Amino acid sequence: MQPSERPPFHFRFENALVVTVLAVMAILPLIEIVGRVTVGRGISGSIVVVQNLTLWITVLGAVLAARSERLLALSTQRFLAPRAQRPVKIFTSAIAVAVTTTLVVASLDFVQIEREFGDGVAWDVPIWVVLAVLPIGFGAITGRLIWHAASDWPGRAIAAVGLLIPLAFTAVPETVGVVLPATLVIIASTALGMPIFTAIGGAALVLFWDDGTPTNAVPGETYRLTASPMLPAIPLFALAGYLLAEGSASRRLTRLFTACVGWMPGGLAIVATLVLAFFTPLTGASGITILSMGGLLLPVLVRAKYPEQTSLGLVTVSGSIGLLWFPSLPVFLYGFYANIDYAQLFVGGLLPGILLVVVVAGWGASQGWLRGVVRTPFVARDAMGAIWEAKWELLLPGVVLGGIAGGYTTLVEAAALTVLYTFVVECFIQRGLSVRRDLPRIFVECGTLIGGFMIILSVALGFTNFLIIAEIPTMALDWVQAHIESPMLFLLALNAFLILVGAMMDIYSAIVVVVPLIAPIAAAYGIDPVHLGIVFLANMELGYLMPPMGENLFLSSYRFDKPLTEVYRSTLPYTLLLLGAVLLITYVPGMTLWLVRIVFGPG
Repeated sequence: MQPSERPPFHFRFENALVVTVLAVMAILPLIEIVGRVTVGRGISGSIVVVQNLTLWITVLGAVLAARSERLLALSTQRFLAPRAQRPVKIFTSAIAVAVTTTLVVASLDFVQIEREFGDGVAWDVPIWVVLAVLPIGFGAITGRLIWHAASDWPGRAIAAVGLLIPLAFTAVPETVGVVLPATLVIIASTALGMPIFTAIGGAALVLFWDDGTPTNAVPGETYRLTASPMLPAIPLFALAGYLLAEGSASRRLTRLFTACVGWMPGGLAIVATLVLAFFTPLTGASGITILSMGGLLLPVLVRAKYPEQTSLGLVTVSGSIGLLWFPSLPVFLYGFYANIDYAQLFVGGLLPGILLVVVVAGWGASQGWLRGVVRTPFVARDAMGAIWEAKWELLLPGVVLGGIAGGYTTLVEAAALTVLYTFVVECFIQRGLSVRRDLPRIFVECGTLIGGFMIILSVALGFTNFLIIAEIPTMALDWVQAHIESPMLFLLALNAFLILVGAMMDIYSAIVVVVPLIAPIAAAYGIDPVHLGIVFLANMELGYLMPPMGENLFLSSYRFDKPLTEVYRSTLPYTLLLLGAVLLITYVPGMTLWLVRIVFGPG
């Protein structure tokens, strides 16, 4: 790279911060394990430090996501007429700027309060120093929103008007009702492409303001991220997944699946499904799987004489399954938010996940078999060689789950151990990654993904807290019970509702917004919380594929340069089959709970 092509200093500084924070989060739990084994104790306060660094990686990652315009949104302006895209982009940016500006002010107030109390976290670090990342981060995001609002300074200047909206808002007399118009503006802006975290954060700010609660309650709730000793596992497992996905693991696993099942009728379709389903939980996002692995597998399927429409549908759909399997980030997030044991969710999701894969692979394979696609002959020596080559990847689940189940490691320590394991395997044993060339890029990419969805979680904590205070879940429960008596009918209504949610919201937003509403209702109908979790996640996977707004449909159209209508047609048979599978998962709870009861006992 030429010196002129080097990123600006502040970009490199932000990248270095993200790399450092993720590295420290991974190293400290490892030191804790070594210390406990060798001298009987670890470093005092290290767990607290890791918990607080979760807040830092959330905010810093969101700053990176804003820098690259990757803050999660329900839509983009691409569906609008070309001449409407610019003004709509400026408008939504101005509203988002108004929200982030308010968050900056509220965060400064929160930091000042904590500074006056003078509390510390660990290692004599004052708590206000940790919290300072909130106003700084929200300020940086504000600047990025203004910058990306338009490609010219007049457009950016108009977007910057959002800086003044909070002042005008606070000047409105209390007798004037602003909640409804403000809410309508937020909803409209969200539909037009405003980042989801500003939508949820804006709603929380408006509701707290109307209730007379200081707006610093929102960043106060955001700090609750550090209260969970389990939440740091999410960025660490995400990092391990990225190391595997970016290394040479994909080549080894493709060879493994090809050697083992390529001989079957339609074997290549089965291979593609398994590879995509395997990598989806590693990256934590189906979209990443489609954009990366799908782009590699689609040409292979077409060259093997699979019908292009069948191949396109297979790749699109396979990128949305596999989220029920370890170490899927949505499962961890659901467990955290619903207060359910992660291990039970993963065990419960094993058989339903297999069912979804079998359904998709079966249809794809049948189309290949009907058209006489050439199969790969089974050669025992090749299969054994492929198994041996992929042995390190195959050992990973046993190493991680063995540490947790055996009581040797906590969940966060197991996640750090997974990072170390994948780092050693991919960089030094398999040599698929370069420490100097690849690792900084992977850390930054992982931090961007983490920030993109965890910033939603952080502001949603405030919004959810308001819903609980306002007794919204209780009122929803009363309404549902008044109109629906049968648990089976409730589950049917829940399926329809969740598929609609999955088609309109990303899975992370849906978890933090919807789960607090449906969990108490489902409990009232006697539905097992683990079963509910698997039903929820399976419906979200299906929602990714539901026209007209399913996220994976748009990603596939973008990645393969195909009209949306063609993508719709290609995925329709798979979607109908998956709908049947999801209904089976819903109405046969034993599919989820059988293994859970065997492993964990009845309870």
